[in-house]
Amino acid sequence: MEDIFRFYDDFGPAKIVHIYQPTLPLKAVLVIDNIAAGPAIGGIRMAPDVSTEECFRLARSMTLKNAAAELSHGGGKAVIYGNPKMPKDQKEQIIRCLAVALRDLEEYIPGPDMGTDEECMAWIKDEINRVVGLPRTTGGIPLDEIGATGWGVHHCTEIACEFCNLDLAGARVVIQGFGAVGKHTARYLADKGAILVGTNDSLGSVYNKNGLDIAKLINIKQGGGSVADYADGIKADREKVIDMECDIWIPAARPDVINVSNVERLRTRLIIQGANIPITLAAEKILHHRKILCVPDFIANAGGVICAAVEYKGGTEQQALNVITEKLRRNTRLVLETAQHENLLPREAATRMAYSRISKAAGFKRWGIF
Repeated sequence: MEDIFRFYDDFGPAKIVHIYQPTLPLKAVLVIDNIAAGPAIGGIRMAPDVSTEECFRLARSMTLKNAAAELSHGGGKAVIYGNPKMPKDQKEQIIRCLAVALRDLEEYIPGPDMGTDEECMAWIKDEINRVVGLPRTTGGIPLDEIGATGWGVHHCTEIACEFCNLDLAGARVVIQGFGAVGKHTARYLADKGAILVGTNDSLGSVYNKNGLDIAKLINIKQGGGSVADYADGIKADREKVIDMECDIWIPAARPDVINVSNVERLRTRLIIQGANIPITLAAEKILHHRKILCVPDFIANAGGVICAAVEYKGGTEQQALNVITEKLRRNTRLVLETAQHENLLPREAATRMAYSRISKAAGFKRWGIF
């Protein structure tokens, strides 16, 4: 049994809910971390190896992300234990069952995350009518389809380049994880002249110092293949993406891919965290000591939840993109200027800013975080 009380602090979590339905089977965890600013928005993640600890850490990241972006929402996250590539009819049953279990937890607004998508959100809407990240046909803004997170990551990258004297045009980029976030990030950065030289997925990696054809990679993935099937490049196992020399390295997949055991292998000048909690704090401290600028996840990848918040209030796709642009560029600059002037880790500067905003919101609440 996990000692869940070790996760608690002055900011939450408000609730940890374990959900179990053995006949499907459905095994899931919901963490509603902090709702001082409003109902929690956070995605539903599906993977075989999730845990209560991961769910809490992701929920806290959402709390910080929403506070840093000055949204009227707190943070939460749900995780489902299971293979997201299971048969569609089985997955639909599990998602619908989870939605019913969440019906009365009105302080949590679900959205898509790794292993779930807009179609899953449409199933949830049918059950409880409280969800974001919906398909266009049901009145939503499909954040994965438009690449809302990647849109924000590319704006964050552009600002961050100023703080390490790096010209984005011509910069060599490696993206760890060529999925919903990674592919759109690559596409938007390429529009600014950056060159994708390496990437990976769960089946392997590919590298070409002269650049990879992003459109071809997307077509391979849409056809069910791996980036390792790309013809014109050096192929290797998926872990080799850490060793690829570049100017900008962007983790856009699972948590804790960089830790003290492998951080010294990175050969880059700038890291933009496109995934949630992809680098441990100890590894970030090593990067800081090595003079590698590392923008934390809840600043860099806030585009998706900003899009979700705009959708929840009835806004349009263009409004969402405009808000993402404004907030990501402003917050990246503010955090990096503070970190530079006070010699802080960027995460320290960002966390201080986010907790300050949460505390101000909690001051208006009778019960603080609730």
